[in-house]
Amino acid sequence: MAAVGLQTHIWANNTRSTLLLIGFPVMLTLVLFGLELVLMGFGFLPNSGGTLGQDIGLALSMLAGTIPLAVVVALIWFAIAWFGNQAMIDAMTGARKVERRDEPQLYNLLENLAISRGLQTPTLRIIDSDSLNAFASGIREGHYSVTVTRGLIAALDRDEMEAVLAHEMTHVINKDVRTMIIASIFAGIISVLCQLVFRGMFYASGGRSRDNKNGGPLILIGFAIAAVGYVFAIVIRMMLSRTREYVADAGAVELTRNPDAMISALRKVSGRSKLQAPDDVQGMFLDNDREGFTDALFATHPSIEKRIAALIRFAGGRDPGSREGSVASTATTAVPVS
Repeated sequence: MAAVGLQTHIWANNTRSTLLLIGFPVMLTLVLFGLELVLMGFGFLPNSGGTLGQDIGLALSMLAGTIPLAVVVALIWFAIAWFGNQAMIDAMTGARKVERRDEPQLYNLLENLAISRGLQTPTLRIIDSDSLNAFASGIREGHYSVTVTRGLIAALDRDEMEAVLAHEMTHVINKDVRTMIIASIFAGIISVLCQLVFRGMFYASGGRSRDNKNGGPLILIGFAIAAVGYVFAIVIRMMLSRTREYVADAGAVELTRNPDAMISALRKVSGRSKLQAPDDVQGMFLDNDREGFTDALFATHPSIEKRIAALIRFAGGRDPGSREGSVASTATTAVPVS
């Protein structure tokens, strides 16, 4: 955590966003090529009637016609997601917007944190769930939101809640939020195309007759290419390094000057953060506890224990132990409450 400055992290996130924007057309073309090979293998697309190489060459020539259509569809998808991402997230999580009069103390905490960094106050949203979790969302200034669960509000004291809000504000400041949403949009498009390949194979296997002597190899090659695209969609989420949570914890300490409150909040959240939502959205949560070897391998968050250890080592925080034995921090905060 000490070796990664906040400004360096912002630059890294901007670089990732650029790479995603550049790399997406390449991956989209690759997945489309795989889809065409599979369809040709099953006889849904015409073949050359010649060798395997000639069939592959014919599939490549078809890309000239399919890429423009795919790009138009992808752009429409991207535009809808760009302008409607918050509505989609609200629908998937049950979050609803609240005003200052609804949650004055919570709103004041968030507003003062934003003012302390010269930022426009994000919209405050609440999920009526007993789970203890929170996340930031939004793509551009004026459209950012911070969402917390009702369970989190009930469980945390003022200092702990301030630390969590500061953690989410740091995601906004560092541009983590924008990078996550762009990656989710692209990963979603690639995932849908790959699923078309897989489901097409399932239904076509009992459907049309095969009139292509190269059908088997074409299907295998197309399947392999689609598998690469599917794995890439997962890697997109993985490349959004788990270090962003360490940096956000550090940013919370920088904003509040209270590492003990961040540690205490994490202790209370630990084991109580489960909240139903698609994987892409769960990647934005304060904590995304996963179980089992596979989940751990593709985890989007470091463990609570590792995050607390980092806060103790680099920020001088004190661990109150398990949440049953936790006590409210008496440390002062750097952000005044109006």
